[in-house]
Amino acid sequence: MKQPVTYELIHECKQTGARYGILHTPHGDFETPIFMPVGTQATVKTLIPSEIEEVSDGLILGNTYHLWLQPGDELIKNFGGIRGFMNWNGALLTDSGVYQVFSLSKMRKITEEGVEFRHHKSGEKLFLSPEKSIEIQNNLGADIIMSFDECPPFDSDEKYMKESVDRTIRWAKRGKEAHKNPETQALFGIVQGGGNKEIRKYCVEELTKIDFPGYSIGGLSVGESKKDMYEMLAYLKDIMPKDKPRYLMGVGSPDDLVVGAMNGIDMYDCVLPTRNARHGSAFTHNGKIQIKNLELKYSKEPLDSECDCYVCKNFTRAYLNHLVKADEILGMRLITYHNLYFLKTLMRDIREAIKQDRLLDFKNEFFKKFGYTK
Repeated sequence: MKQPVTYELIHECKQTGARYGILHTPHGDFETPIFMPVGTQATVKTLIPSEIEEVSDGLILGNTYHLWLQPGDELIKNFGGIRGFMNWNGALLTDSGVYQVFSLSKMRKITEEGVEFRHHKSGEKLFLSPEKSIEIQNNLGADIIMSFDECPPFDSDEKYMKESVDRTIRWAKRGKEAHKNPETQALFGIVQGGGNKEIRKYCVEELTKIDFPGYSIGGLSVGESKKDMYEMLAYLKDIMPKDKPRYLMGVGSPDDLVVGAMNGIDMYDCVLPTRNARHGSAFTHNGKIQIKNLELKYSKEPLDSECDCYVCKNFTRAYLNHLVKADEILGMRLITYHNLYFLKTLMRDIREAIKQDRLLDFKNEFFKKFGYTK
């Protein structure tokens, strides 16, 4: 069977081993490494689809858990999936929904069948299994979908971590068997194992036997130190399948995007740029700034003098400062637009540095300028 999503490795950086490639999907071909904006509720918050096109490379996320609960996956299926429902012309990826189960519901029970939990707002009893997660994602119609897994705490003891990963592997097999649209939707396996390298390796080996068209790395950026995350990425770099895309889930800080690329990551997603924007925090080429700060009140400078996005070409810091202080929706929209455009540009620069075999040099230059070395 021909896979709907394939990865083409074009070049490896001689300085770092970082990968430049092409991700081929039913709704577009995308240069990697790539950052994917998160559209949790079939919307990237505050932006319309034409704006999402401008600030992304054309591949975004939808959230299985939230769309299952509201408005419902069957309803969305009747509109042609998420793409038809939100009028999105690009490609889509959906998560399995399980991370929200673990992060939003304090009352949950893990069994071999799946996870029993309560609705994060109403308290209603709910149940999600590998089969149900795949059924929902089949209805949502994304190009790339995720296996149902357990995300154990990073520092879980070895006994629990092994039991958890074994369950994740069994759930991955069940999900693949339940997948009804393998010709049009690529199902990725998810590598778990927390901070345990041997269990991570075991998970990679067992998932590779199942043979997924791509592999995600879960259970990182969940509270562990950056040092621990980077150490695990460096370890996984040499043991992940080389001919398949590698997706680091839930990571979007500029420093993590650069270091992740150095460790062979091809795909990222995160709510960080949009969430930060709604709280008045913006990325610039000289570091993060808080728009509400008093010193910006009279500033006639653009938000980022090195950025050529619509926001930076048309508005001053003083105006943005006013919008944020006045709780105007436009302020959230403009900063969201800029933050996503900033990461789109950063990923473009990372790809160019890989092709030029100078990603380590780029990292050192970027970190110094952004303020990560202070």
